Amino acid sequence: MTLDFTPPPSGFYDEADCDLAEFAALTGRTVDRADIPQAEDAPGNVPVYDMAKLAPRLDEGATRRALMAEWARILREGAGVFVLKRACSDLDAIDDATAAYEAIIAAERAAGGTGADHFAAAGSNDRIWNSLQKLALTAPATFVRYFACPAVDAACEAWLGPNYQMTAQVNLVHPGGQAQEAHRDYHLGFQTAAISATYPAHVHDLSPLMTLQGGIAHCDMPVEAGPTKLLPFSQLYRPGYAAWRRPDFRAHFEAHFVQLPLRKGDAIFFNPALFHAAGANSSADIHRMVNLLQVSSAFGRAMESVDRGAMCRAVFPALLEAGLPAAGLEAVLGATAEGYSFPTNLDSDPPVGGLAPKTQKALLREAVTEGWVPEHLDRELAAMAARQRP
Repeated sequence: MTLDFTPPPSGFYDEADCDLAEFAALTGRTVDRADIPQAEDAPGNVPVYDMAKLAPRLDEGATRRALMAEWARILREGAGVFVLKRACSDLDAIDDATAAYEAIIAAERAAGGTGADHFAAAGSNDRIWNSLQKLALTAPATFVRYFACPAVDAACEAWLGPNYQMTAQVNLVHPGGQAQEAHRDYHLGFQTAAISATYPAHVHDLSPLMTLQGGIAHCDMPVEAGPTKLLPFSQLYRPGYAAWRRPDFRAHFEAHFVQLPLRKGDAIFFNPALFHAAGANSSADIHRMVNLLQVSSAFGRAMESVDRGAMCRAVFPALLEAGLPAAGLEAVLGATAEGYSFPTNLDSDPPVGGLAPKTQKALLREAVTEGWVPEHLDRELAAMAARQRP
């Protein structure tokens, strides 16, 4: 399949212009087995690999690259998702990590934490934000055994290249837990529709290349336990970050999604632009735990370290006096303050009025438009920095 990356005439994607028929045609494709020669099968158009058999190929440069290239093609121009059976062979390490995570959940509950989900109703699950750091600090030996997983490392490198940045969040969905709504994921999937629409079309194309979504199963998950609902090939629909909230697109997802059962130690990886949603846990006694991996490119960093809080404090009095028109104010805000919500500490800095926490840029804009005194801004910047701190 040849991908057309010609931008729309306006240079931007608009929710009203999204075409369900085009989306249905793209997602109605079938996986060509010739494109996934090393896969064991492709049930529901999801390629499945048996890593107990393929593990030796990760030890040699040529065979490792061939396997990673196959996975990258799936993520970019194929089904958009693949499953690695028996990706994590040390099941005792998974059990020990599960016990550590359950202790963390209990401690956070006792401390009054909510563990809210981005896309599911409150109370249907327990969430551990930054489960990566929390496991490393509370059970370092378990952390080492748990992440000593060459298959996970190869999957991350296949999409992002070396020196990727790992983050993780545990999601524990109890019996009766509700399903999520269909969505796309970080980066643009965590913005409101209005904010997403302000990014040019080519940034919509770039965003999925900067992040890889994954998950490690901590228990056996038959379909009734609600493993992730997936719509293969949906990452190919370029305006999808504008479309995923539309009721007709979500209805199409609900009519055509697939779910694959997973076993403890299996891993799933998918393009963050793939339409997906956690399923409803209709089981009687399965507490479905997945460690969600959200892995980022090493290139998602600025060249210099900048103390933007100090800059905000320094320029604020001048901004108050300047009386700039709106366009000029926005230009100065963009050069001065941090305009992006992440990375942050989602335990103490949860989303406000959407899927993302308040930005430093929004705070400085508020201070200027409302005419705060410098001491007020200083307190708010300090409180924001404290919330963002790990």
